[in-house]
Amino acid sequence: MASGGKSKGPAGGEQVRLIAENRRARFDYTVDEKVEAGLELTGSEVKSLRDGVANLSDAYALPKGSELFLLNAHIGSYKSASVFDHLPTRGRKLLMHRAEIDRWTTKVRERGYSIIPLMLYFKKGRAKVELGLCRGKTHEDRRQDIKERETKREMDRAVRRR
Repeated sequence: MASGGKSKGPAGGEQVRLIAENRRARFDYTVDEKVEAGLELTGSEVKSLRDGVANLSDAYALPKGSELFLLNAHIGSYKSASVFDHLPTRGRKLLMHRAEIDRWTTKVRERGYSIIPLMLYFKKGRAKVELGLCRGKTHEDRRQDIKERETKREMDRAVRRR
């Protein structure tokens, strides 16, 4: 195993390097399905990602025509790019199989789902994003999650005491 900040990632046994994670998504949404997608990036965007300059907090994906685009994902500018730099929050095309795009697009349009990026990482030298097909949580759902979390903490404390 090579060094360099590699860790097990979303794909199971393969080694990936995490760039950014959207922790807020798991609090605000219930994730029903996940899929890995590639990103269509410029050179300066890839170099910025290698430096770890990315933020997914307000990002989401939307279907446009027969394609899927990642919007509001902030990839910071690369200092050495000068003239050939990129716009930090531009829309980026997601690379997925046609059948997956069509299936997720119908769910978004008909059933009220949202497509939210959960994490951004490098896998075999390529930038990938893990997308979640999400449904927004209600106030009661959040309360239930908090109650479950507190119950789990109390059980862990009781086990540690014994």
